[in-house]
Amino acid sequence: MMCAHCQKHVHDALAKMDGVTDVTVDLEGGSADVKATRDIPQDEFQKVIADAGYELVG
Repeated sequence: MMCAHCQKHVHDALAKMDGVTDVTVDLEGGSADVKATRDIPQDEFQKVIADAGYELVG
């Protein structure tokens, strides 16, 4: 993520995921904190992030 537009794009993509109740995206840290009502497998996050045009690392 390079700018506030990128940050919002990632936030909105994560927020649309089934079970997600809260998303905080840290532009400077390049991370996102997601709260959800279900366990979400990493591959689901990876797909959503990739579909948004970014790469999940870590």
